[in-house]
Amino acid sequence: MLTDTTSSTPAPAEAPRDGHYSLRLYVAGQTPKSVAAIHNLTVICETHLAGRYTIEIVDLRVNPQLAAGDQILALPTLVRHLPSPLTKIIGDLSNTERVLVGLDIRSRGEAP
Repeated sequence: MLTDTTSSTPAPAEAPRDGHYSLRLYVAGQTPKSVAAIHNLTVICETHLAGRYTIEIVDLRVNPQLAAGDQILALPTLVRHLPSPLTKIIGDLSNTERVLVGLDIRSRGEAP
């Protein structure tokens, strides 16, 4: 599920469900890196987490005040809220292996 945040406060994290990933991607408008990050994340989630994820897109050009909640310093930044612990990945998410390891979907060195 992909949602776009245009409100002034971030949506509350969903109640934890077994194996569910709650992800928030912070972007800056429709820059090439932002568009690439959205596309790459969608492909990764559909391939590795089908039916077990929620993505919230937060455009900081629209709502810059939302950056403080997750302490966002660079864009694009992906924040995994569930499962705990909270983790962050900065960049356009083009390195699939790095994203999978960062989200704890795959262990470092695990075969694809």
